[in-house]
Amino acid sequence: MEGISKKAGFEDLLPVMADKLGGEGLIRELCNGFEVLMDKAKGVITIESLKRNSALLGLQGLSDDELVSMVQEGDLDGDGALNEMEFCVLMFRLSPKLMEESQFWLEEALEEELKNAGF
Repeated sequence: MEGISKKAGFEDLLPVMADKLGGEGLIRELCNGFEVLMDKAKGVITIESLKRNSALLGLQGLSDDELVSMVQEGDLDGDGALNEMEFCVLMFRLSPKLMEESQFWLEEALEEELKNAGF
């Protein structure tokens, strides 16, 4: 359970980070997190690099199975690793509040576009 509580704590920080840093700042920080976790030789996050570097982000309590599951959940192209885009998408998906806010922003943008188009 220790890993789950740490994961929940991390999830709760993303909306706070978004509020403090703004959209671009949050993306920059996610990119920095990706760089910390990635295998430098391969340029992607592998299960091994995640295991080796996860303590740097406070995720040392996650079991091997949880780390494997995290990579599998985010691996959209099926190559067994996370590229930068997959990592950022996964971080957003792991934060329900941030996803709700993203939906709200999308709806607002669509409404504005429709108004500008005369609908």
